[in-house]
Amino acid sequence: MSEPPFRPREKLIEKQKQFQSIHKPTYLKGRYDKITSIAIPAALAATSLYFIAEGIYNMSHGIGKKE
Repeated sequence: MSEPPFRPREKLIEKQKQFQSIHKPTYLKGRYDKITSIAIPAALAATSLYFIAEGIYNMSHGIGKKE
């Protein structure tokens, strides 16, 4: 005995056609995909670069050394 599908086949084919008609990379086709694939990595890279620059500045000026 087979299970009924979660979604009707017609709706699935309609969604496939919608996504295949969009001329963007596959990982940017969803509604919030730009946030997860661009904004979050960019924010992580910016904060890590800030902390690296701050550490280099502190080391070059001798700030925060333990006695």
